[in-house]
Amino acid sequence: MTLSDGSKRPDVWDVLIVGGGPAGASAALYAARSKLMTLVVDKGIASGALGMAQRISNYPGVNEELPGEELIGRMREQARAVGARFEQDKVIAVSLDGNGDTKRVRGTRGAYEARSLILATGALGRSHTVPGEERLLGRGVSYCATCDGFFFTDRDVVVAGNSEEAAEEALFLTRYAAHVFLLSPTPELRVPDVLQRRVRENPAIELRSEHRLLEVVGDNDVAAVRVAAPEGEMEQPVAGVFIYAQGNRPVTDYLTGQLETTDSGCLSVDEFFQTNIPGVFAAGDVLCKHFKQIVIASAEGAMAAMAAERFLSGRETLRPDWAK
Repeated sequence: MTLSDGSKRPDVWDVLIVGGGPAGASAALYAARSKLMTLVVDKGIASGALGMAQRISNYPGVNEELPGEELIGRMREQARAVGARFEQDKVIAVSLDGNGDTKRVRGTRGAYEARSLILATGALGRSHTVPGEERLLGRGVSYCATCDGFFFTDRDVVVAGNSEEAAEEALFLTRYAAHVFLLSPTPELRVPDVLQRRVRENPAIELRSEHRLLEVVGDNDVAAVRVAAPEGEMEQPVAGVFIYAQGNRPVTDYLTGQLETTDSGCLSVDEFFQTNIPGVFAAGDVLCKHFKQIVIASAEGAMAAMAAERFLSGRETLRPDWAK
């Protein structure tokens, strides 16, 4: 079996990290330095809160201001240099039943298996849905173009969002849909220039800037969407709605309730950043700590990786990285 870059991959990884932001990238660095076979599965370098940040000026050791995407790129390259691997994929399901020695992760592009798991998916999840969204979920409303795009062959669809994920999914949908309306709530998409150019040059995509999804309309299936536009509210007939809006809730939907959470939906962990299932750890904003800072998420990622190494080795105590 191979990764998307054509390189070989093991059947079972020592450490699999879901999420490639500061917590995930730091966890990858520490896990790989411990000579553990380490894979990070992540939607994309610009999909998280750090990747979207325009300027970072308070990260220790970095004197100059730089875009968040560049900072996370440096973190990933440092992890790659010691052996960590990165795979761009959207995780849609996990199996954490605790039976057996491995955990299983399924993405839209493949399946992965590991002896330990570190969840670092951040907190960009939405806290509110639009009217009609939940009622028509699975009947025209979707959150995964790769999963459901085929069902909209030769039909018009809407993609709501301004992120890299929204742009990539809109491009993917052009394989099937007759026309894709990409609704961005902001004047510009928050994506790399090359991706923005691909979107604008694709004849099957109509980018509508400063358009915000208000409602999904339909009785038994999606029939249209109601949108707030600069010229006022409007209704657009479509057969499908793919929603990639973002908020500030922990991203845990792919876990389907398999792990203990707080009343706010944050993952619960012990002093070693382990969840209620042995071998499954969590770090970063998915824990909902009060201080949402890059340096704190990075530190938690490092500690989660050391705890995963402790778990895999069967030791009672953590092994400090500097002891090597």
